[in-house]
Amino acid sequence: MHDINDLERRGIPGVFVATVEFEDAAATQSAALGLDVAHVLTEHPIQDRTDEEMTAIADQAIDELLRSLTGPA
Repeated sequence: MHDINDLERRGIPGVFVATVEFEDAAATQSAALGLDVAHVLTEHPIQDRTDEEMTAIADQAIDELLRSLTGPA
């Protein structure tokens, strides 16, 4: 979260990515930092996923990630 905060303050757009398990923690930390950046939440857990499962999770998130960076089409 601190890294995306630093990038955003430098004018470098970014998207914070986390699993749904960390949604509340991310919201709390964002509020504490006064940070309002784009974020995308993915399936949980990530640990011990196969390459194929990680590819599927990435495929599910890519459109939202790109929209978050570029705005609506």
